[in-house]
Amino acid sequence: MNLLKKKSADRGRSRSAGGTSRRRPPRQSLRDQAYEAIKDRIITCKFEPGECLNEASVSALLGLGRTPVHQAMDRLMLEEMVEIIPRKGVIVKPVILHDVLQMIDVRMINETQCARLAAARADNDHIENMSEVIDRARTAIDQRDIHALMALDREFHMLLANASKNFELAEILRKLNERSLRFWFISFTTPDHHRSFQQQHEAVFEAIRRHDADAAENAMRVHVEAFRKSVVRHL
Repeated sequence: MNLLKKKSADRGRSRSAGGTSRRRPPRQSLRDQAYEAIKDRIITCKFEPGECLNEASVSALLGLGRTPVHQAMDRLMLEEMVEIIPRKGVIVKPVILHDVLQMIDVRMINETQCARLAAARADNDHIENMSEVIDRARTAIDQRDIHALMALDREFHMLLANASKNFELAEILRKLNERSLRFWFISFTTPDHHRSFQQQHEAVFEAIRRHDADAAENAMRVHVEAFRKSVVRHL
């Protein structure tokens, strides 16, 4: 009887393990689907700066209900990507140079400090993940895949923020980088721009890999300043 019980328990564990291995990650909520879809269209200027967004039209475009779209708009308003104008409705936030420069000032302060912390605290997993993004970005540049480059730019900066091991700083930088991506898409339109910024990412990464805090801070300062110059030139 003990042997039979053992076999039965083993089969139960096997079924349990099999079920676990087949378990799928949770599906994205409709609200999050709407948020990501609208944000992507704002970042890539498919929804242009100053454009009025009608919730019913956006719902039809995305194939989603009004409620998740409305919830997504509320979140995007908090993140300063859209604004509510009386008697007009939801407006994609216009690109105003003064506002962009203020945001870049905040990035300069926070992201240079983040680079210092990342150089001191990054572990092997952080460094490996950043190296992988650097490699994928080289391929995207060769293929002139602008959307992939934009996504990889965001991923690189978020990996760097996570490597700082400071959650509050990482959250500040997440919001700043989300807002910066639209200006990235407007400003960086040529292969030379992409290669230049790739080299700057590589300089930041190499400093972090060597755990050289001063070099990481300086490389990030060069990167943010180059972003400032490019935005000014195009806006």
